Amino acid sequence: MKVYIAFLLGFVMLGTSCSRKSASAPGPTPTAVGAAIVESSGGKQFAQTGSLLPQPLIVQVNDAQGTAIPGALVEFAAPPGVTLDPPSALSDSSGQVTTNVSLGGMAGRYQITAFTLDKSHNKVELKLEEIALGYRQTLGRRLNDQYCDRCHNSESTVERVSNYDNLEVKPHPFSEKATLSKLTDADLNAIITNGGPALQKSALMPAWGNTLSKSEIQALIAYIRAVSDPPSRDSGPLYSETGH
Repeated sequence: MKVYIAFLLGFVMLGTSCSRKSASAPGPTPTAVGAAIVESSGGKQFAQTGSLLPQPLIVQVNDAQGTAIPGALVEFAAPPGVTLDPPSALSDSSGQVTTNVSLGGMAGRYQITAFTLDKSHNKVELKLEEIALGYRQTLGRRLNDQYCDRCHNSESTVERVSNYDNLEVKPHPFSEKATLSKLTDADLNAIITNGGPALQKSALMPAWGNTLSKSEIQALIAYIRAVSDPPSRDSGPLYSETGH
């Protein structure tokens, strides 16, 4: 019995030791403080669930006059399942901190919080959202890239030259909530399947019913709803540190 108790106590002490060792290490020591934290780039990105965002998230620490502050500590917080690399860092010579974000395994919007402390030790926060696309939404995104983006996106890329400026009637971006939230899923299905005239829209919008299957059209609609900006009720759940 004494041997068993000694073994049990030793096991508990070993577990406690391991727990302490696995605790997160303290962040770097700041050499300056700021008054505000702002987004530089990387918010509102899309990626498949469980994957790394294509671009890092970059925030900047400024003083009250808007001047960048090097040496300020910035920490990031996110819902369970999200990985931040690094989770904290000191702002560089341009006042910026960069972190790479891997999204969680559930489709929806993930709220990332970046925060720093001002000279009064009050927390100054910035909240950003990143979008995780489920399987159907990811398929819709691929279809968008293949068939839709050339006209609905005004910006050209190395892979794709935009046709937007050549169109007399400008197509709406798929993220434009003000317009697309007025259309039901049935409306979108009719326009995609039969072209713009199906809903008295521009004839420049072609019919895709002979190119895309019904399930592909539904996937495209799911993607359109997911990327709504600002988010709509159909955009999916919002995950934050306290749940969703």
